[in-house]
Amino acid sequence: MSKKLRKTLGNADDASVTELMNLIDTQSKATVARWCAVFAAEVVLPLYEKHVPNDDRPRRMLQAAIDCAEGKIKFADVKNIRVSEWTKPPELAVNPVAMAAARAIIDTACMVWQTPTHSLGCLWYAGAAVAYDRLGLNATDAEYDAAASEVLAGYSERLKAVAVPNEPKPLNCKWGC
Repeated sequence: MSKKLRKTLGNADDASVTELMNLIDTQSKATVARWCAVFAAEVVLPLYEKHVPNDDRPRRMLQAAIDCAEGKIKFADVKNIRVSEWTKPPELAVNPVAMAAARAIIDTACMVWQTPTHSLGCLWYAGAAVAYDRLGLNATDAEYDAAASEVLAGYSERLKAVAVPNEPKPLNCKWGC
């Protein structure tokens, strides 16, 4: 029997997370929403599709989130797609990788436009999905935390690569963590 797994992996007190939050605060909602959705599409979606191969709904929802961030559709359209199409497949209940990936995509990445602080939720769920996929379900907490730290590093680097210097209308989030 596998041990009880955490739903998310990461530490809000980590200096790298504080640095990431500070960078997010300097960016616009559109930049952060697109960065988060693209990250989820490139890193997390393949894990979801590996474990739930016949479900393309998360892919469509991420594309809608990207289209919203690029001004092609309104956020109400993203919410409508999410509400009308998303019910968790039963296999998620017994698959921690797929569940964490679904939460990273559907519950957080697709909702960053509405709630920019969800960008950290995407990171925490992505860390769990990657760690559980890579290490299995019986690794130590230290091993899981190390894998999640690698996800954080990649997540941060991706934002640094697309960050807009002196962006108008920066977020300036009220971080509750």
